[in-house]
Amino acid sequence: MKKLLIVLFAFMIPLFYSCEKADEILENLGLTDAEIIGGLKEALSIGTDTAVSIVSKVDGYYMDEIIKILLPPEADIIVDNLDNPVLQGLGLDLLVEDVILKINRAAEDAATEATPIFWDAIISMTITDGYNILHGEDTAATHYLRENTFADLHTLFTPKLQSSLDKEIVAGVSAQETWNTLTGQYNTVANSIVGQLAGLEPVNTDLGDWVTTKALDGLFVKIADEEKAIREDPLARVTDLLRRVFGSLG
Repeated sequence: MKKLLIVLFAFMIPLFYSCEKADEILENLGLTDAEIIGGLKEALSIGTDTAVSIVSKVDGYYMDEIIKILLPPEADIIVDNLDNPVLQGLGLDLLVEDVILKINRAAEDAATEATPIFWDAIISMTITDGYNILHGEDTAATHYLRENTFADLHTLFTPKLQSSLDKEIVAGVSAQETWNTLTGQYNTVANSIVGQLAGLEPVNTDLGDWVTTKALDGLFVKIADEEKAIREDPLARVTDLLRRVFGSLG
């Protein structure tokens, strides 16, 4: 914990000093390369663990307006036409809300599998990466993690998320099945002559890809929140060294 906090105060040094001055401060504190990179990895590990624990709870995504997963943009045509007479009687309004609930429940369920995937990415950080983060801007560690791991995380996380989409998590019906019902009923009308005359277009979105992307977006939002909270919260300055250095920074 002490190593983590020392590294976190180091994140703020570049905001107030040149790189040369920052290096001098770190040298005076006796931080080795191994301690710096180890601390950065530990900071990211703790941040990701905390973020995963937040979003994996019931309503972790669904009740958080910042990271709540909505329908794919391609489905806007369904939402925008719920009052269209040609769609009346299908119950699409209820299906829309049901899909939103279930895809968020699926994301919450799958998030529990994210921790080892993040850890595999974190341990690959090099000393050069560490110094770039130290001299970076706000949430530099989160930015590094996202820029260097998002594509691989998406590939690894997609099957886990799809598995959750296929689970009968809510009322014995899966999110994927509800999505298929929603788009199937809508597309039947959209592909008909009546639907074409009404200007409706079919929806053929890969739900798994969409939810995976948004679920990871939400995780990185929470990781950034954790990083900023530890940097900025005076209560995190639990040693004399941290209180002295952070106090000198204003």
